[in-house]
Amino acid sequence: MYTIIRSFFFLFPAEKAHLITMTLFKYIIKIPLISYLFRFEDNPTTVDKITYKNKAGLAAGFDKDGKFLHELYTLNFGFIEIGTVTPKPQDGNPKPRLFRLKKDNALLNRMGFNNEGLKSLKIRLQNFRNKQPSCSMKIGINIGKNKMTPNENAVDDYVRCYQELYELADFFIVNVSSPNTPNLRELQNKNELLKILNALLAIRAKQKNWKPLYLKIAPDLTQSQLDEIIDLQHEIKFEGLVATNTSIDRKLLKKSDPDIVNALGNGGISGKVILDTSNAMIRYIRDKSKMTIIGVGGIDDEVSAQSKLDAGADLLEIYTGFVYSGPRLIKKIGLLN
Repeated sequence: MYTIIRSFFFLFPAEKAHLITMTLFKYIIKIPLISYLFRFEDNPTTVDKITYKNKAGLAAGFDKDGKFLHELYTLNFGFIEIGTVTPKPQDGNPKPRLFRLKKDNALLNRMGFNNEGLKSLKIRLQNFRNKQPSCSMKIGINIGKNKMTPNENAVDDYVRCYQELYELADFFIVNVSSPNTPNLRELQNKNELLKILNALLAIRAKQKNWKPLYLKIAPDLTQSQLDEIIDLQHEIKFEGLVATNTSIDRKLLKKSDPDIVNALGNGGISGKVILDTSNAMIRYIRDKSKMTIIGVGGIDDEVSAQSKLDAGADLLEIYTGFVYSGPRLIKKIGLLN
C-alpha cells in the first residue's frame, strides 16, 4: 500500500512532496481510529537517564520548525530530533535543494539550515508541551549557527539556542557537521568543539534539570579527526555522538548516473548507500569508547537497523529510509532489542 502512495507523492518535487504529505497527514489522523494503526507495544530502553518507549527515532531535518509534533507523536516514534534551529530565521539555500536518487534509495540535499528561527520554534514547542504534558515521545533539539555568523562567533549562536530552549527539550544535539553551511565543518576540530561544548556544559551545570548533550558528526571525518573527538569526549564528558550526518562522497552512489548527480550540484547524500560507512564509524567509536552513540544513516529495514545496533549504537534514527519505506519502518525498528 505504501509503495502505491509513495509513487503518487514522488510525482512532486521532493521538498514540496514532504510538505504536502505531512499537511495531509494532519487531517488524516483526525479520522476516528486511524491513530490506532500506528500503535505497537512499548519496548523501553534507558539511555543517559532517559527511558525511551522504543529505540526508533527521527533524525533532524524532517521537522525543522516543530510544525508536525503531534503527527510524529501519533506515528509512535520513541524520540525525534527537531531542527536544526538557528537563533535567527534563515531561508537556506536556493530551491530546488532536495533531490531523490531513487536507484540508490538515496536523497541529496543542500537545504542550508532553512528554519523559522529560535522564537518560532520555542512558541510551537511550548504549545505542544502544554497540550501534551505527559508526552511519551522524547524530543531532542538540534542546534546550529546562522550562515552569516562567522566561525569565531559560532559559540554565541549555540549558547543562545541552548539557553532559550533548555527547559523545553529532553536532550540536545550540537550540529557542526552539515555540509551545506559554508565552513561549518571546520568547527569539528578539537579546539572549536572544546569552546562550544564547554560553554554549553557550563550552562547545564547551573540548571536544576540535567539534559544529555550530544554532538552530531560527519561520516567523512578522517580517523585522526575522529580520534580527536573521542579524546575530547573522554576529556569533558558530554554524553556522546550522533553518527552520522550526510556524506559528500559521491563514490557511495553505485546505481545513479554520475552525470545526473553532478548536474544536481552540491549537497550531502543520505540513505541506504551510507549504511556501511556509518556502521564502520560506529564500530570504531565503540571499540574506543563507552559513550552513547545514536546511530543514523542507511536504515531502511530491520536488517540494516540491527546491523547498526550490532555495530554499537544505543539508539537509532531514520530519515531517508522513512521516506522510501514508510511508517511501517518505525514499528520494525521499535520492536528491536
